[in-house]
This record gives sequence, structure tokens and C-alpha cells, in this order.
Amino acid sequence: MRKAILMQLINAGIIILSIAALQSCATNPVTGKSEFMLMSKNQEIALGQQSDPSIIASFGVYQDDAIQRFIDEKGQAMAKISHRPELKYEFKVLDSPVVNAFALPGGFVYFTRGILAHFNNEAEFAGVLGHEIGHITARHSAKQYSRQMLAQVGLIAGMVLSEDFRQYADVAQTGLSLLFLKYGRDAESQSDRLGVEYSTKVGYDAREMADFFNTLKRLSDQSGNSIPTFLSTHPDPADRNQKVAKEARVWQSKVSEYSFEVNRNEYLRMIDGLVYGEDPRQGYVEGNTFYHPELKFTFPIPSGWQTANMASQVQIAPEDGNAVLLLTLSGEKSLSAAADAMLQQYQLTQISRQNERVNGLSALSVTAEQANQDAQQVIRTLAYLIEYNGMIYQFMGLSYQQNFSTYSGRFKQAMEGFRQLTDASKMNVKPERVKVVRIDRNTTLQNALKDEGIPSSRHEEMAILNGMELNGNLTKGMLIKVIVKDK
Repeated sequence: MRKAILMQLINAGIIILSIAALQSCATNPVTGKSEFMLMSKNQEIALGQQSDPSIIASFGVYQDDAIQRFIDEKGQAMAKISHRPELKYEFKVLDSPVVNAFALPGGFVYFTRGILAHFNNEAEFAGVLGHEIGHITARHSAKQYSRQMLAQVGLIAGMVLSEDFRQYADVAQTGLSLLFLKYGRDAESQSDRLGVEYSTKVGYDAREMADFFNTLKRLSDQSGNSIPTFLSTHPDPADRNQKVAKEARVWQSKVSEYSFEVNRNEYLRMIDGLVYGEDPRQGYVEGNTFYHPELKFTFPIPSGWQTANMASQVQIAPEDGNAVLLLTLSGEKSLSAAADAMLQQYQLTQISRQNERVNGLSALSVTAEQANQDAQQVIRTLAYLIEYNGMIYQFMGLSYQQNFSTYSGRFKQAMEGFRQLTDASKMNVKPERVKVVRIDRNTTLQNALKDEGIPSSRHEEMAILNGMELNGNLTKGMLIKVIVKDK
């Protein structure tokens, strides 16, 4: 009897899945083939619109009118000749030193200032632009979503923190999950081909896109540097270089152009002055202390803990991921309202609340808990709400209940160490910037870097930045990039 009922249920499930599959097929705009798809076009657009604010809040927008006009102009021109020209595309530059470019469903494309610094001409940029638009036109995120939903596998945000504490990071999980989503090799290869096609059709030399993969490979191989995000989620760059170069020759034979643009000097002049690396004005760590020159505050951080400074919050965590310290701004007008909003937002049960003074500043400390039924764990938090310069800073230290006594002292030390930053030497730090210089004689890149006063310890870094070898020959009048301290 049970076996018969079980078989009926299995058969019913198969029928339901079959109906869902039949009703969830869509024609891929790129291939023209019918594919299983659980996300509609309108859902794609809605997901991009909902996720975009969290991306901006997390990384911030890099303010440069000339660069923004450039990516808008090139992006919209390429969108028009793509397989999905009807979408409303948006192109943005994120204030991040990470070498990365990515797209969200529905038409949102992002470039970090880190990757813009490493392009050496417009054609390289156009190839990566076409690659990211290709992810959108081929509906790669939607297909990935459909496969994962079918397998009941949730999207996971690419953070270093323990999964139990990810819910407290004040960002939209879906948007960041898509950012760190790793496409399959087939999807990446298809986007490479689309990048070649689209950039060629708008008049750029797609062979330059192939050369940019060498820059990515050298970045990943450079001693002491982590793999760039753009590279870590993509196939082997050496293999891609060969395939893209071959694809470029094929597409150039199809397009009635006598020449294809590279526009090296035009691009380099545009990024002259671009902020390079971490911008200390937005917060930096020195020793075991965090400094924020713009907002004029400082606080100590636990020794050995990792720090991730984003536009919307500072995340600090030990390597084992068993605790996390978060600093954000509350949108409330009073300490009491900020505490109430925090408890409600994270569904915390208050244990205690007490008025405090932190280095002369009005503050409120709250101890609370949240039961994690899935993991049979209880997460305990110590929070300090601190009023400073007309804003309320929300400090949250979280760990498992059984470990709370281990971490609570470190939480408290950081929170009670929050104070006004008055040290001029810490406040007047300046970022490094890209400086474009003209070579006044025939020479090698290494000699040119020496002439510009670049220390030898950074010569290889500058070679990668320029997409050259140190012994590469430069001709008089050629432009190259160096990095200088902002004045």
C-alpha cells in the first residue's frame, strides 16, 4: 500500500516537473534555441533594479564625469547592436580597486576603477564591455538561477564571514550573490565570442581583448597579489587569448571595415588622474587601528582580524569566521530608535540595554540574541549605538553564544575605542593616482620608470599596469602610465 502511494506521488511529481518544464521554456536571444528558463524577462529586469542599489551601497560610485560619459556612450552604442537592444542598459563605475567587471540581469553593467586602470586602450575596454553585455543577452544569470532553483540550491554571497553571520551584512544578498556567481566555462566562452562580435561591430580591434587576458594572467601570477575577481571566475586566460584572437580574425573578415580602432592615447588621457589602489580618504587600516579621514573617526581593531571596508559598512572578522564586528550608519534620529530598529531588522531578542559614554560621546549598549534553528545555535550580539557629528554609528559584534565570552572583550575594546580623529598626519593622507607621462627619448620601459623616479620594487607592477615587459622598447613621444601620490 505504501509502495503504491509512493509511486503515485513520484509519478505526480514527474508530471508536475514535466508541466513546469514545458511552461518554462524560452527562446535564447543569442542562439535562437529553446531553453529551460524559470526567470522571465520582466523578472530579470526587476532583479537588476532591486539589486543595483545594494551594489552601489556596498562599493560606491566613482565620480568622474568624463569616464562616465565615455562608458555611457560606448555602452549604449554596443547595446543597440546586441541581441537584446530593447533592454534599458545602465553602465556604472564602482569606487573599488579590485580588478573586476560584472553584469546583473536586465541590463546593469559595472566596471571598477581597478579594471579601468589596467586597460591600455579603448579596444581592451570594448572587448570586456561586450563580454559583460554578452552575459546579459545570453541570459546567463537567468539560466544559472533556473538551474539552481531546480536543484534547490541557494545563491551564496562571496564573503569571508561565516554563513551564520552573513545575514547581518547590510547588503542585498541576491545582488551580491550574482556578483560572485561563477558561470560555467561554456557561458564564459560564449560571452568571449559575443565580446568579440559586439566590439568588432562597433569598430574596435577585438585582438586587443585577447591581449588583455595576458594582463589578467600576470596580475594573478604576481607575488603577493590575490587573483583578480574577473580572472577567478573565468577560464584560463592563456587559452582564452588564443581563442579570442582567432575569433577576432573571423569577425573582422565579416565586417566591412578597412581598419579597426584601438585608441590608446585617447584612453590613457581619459584615465589620467584616476585613483589607484585603496583610497585612504574612505577609510584605511594602519597597524591595529582603523582611520576614516572623511568622517573623522578612528577605533582599534582586534589583532589578526581581517578588515573589509565598503562604502556602506566596515566588516572585521577573525580567520575562523566564528565572529564578526560590523560598523554601519543607522538611519534613525535617536539612540533609542536606532536600537529598536536594529532589534527589529535582525529579529533579535533584547537581553539588556544601558546608557553609556564613549570618549565623551553619548552611546547606548545593547546585548541581544537570535536563535538559529537550522544550525541549532544561538547567536549573541553586543551592540553599541554611538552618536557623533549628527549621525548614529551602529557597532555590532556577533558570535555564537558558547564563544561570546571569548570575543566580547574584543568587541567592547573596539566599540569603546571609537573616538574623534584629530591627528593631522592620519587625516591628511592622500590616495595614489594614475599619471600619464610622455616619453622624451627612445628607451625601455624599465629605464623610463627609473627616469620617472618609480622605485624598483614597483617596476613589475608598473609593467603589468602598462601591459608591457620591462625590457620592452618605447619610442619618443609614447605615453605610459605611472603611479604617483596625490598632492
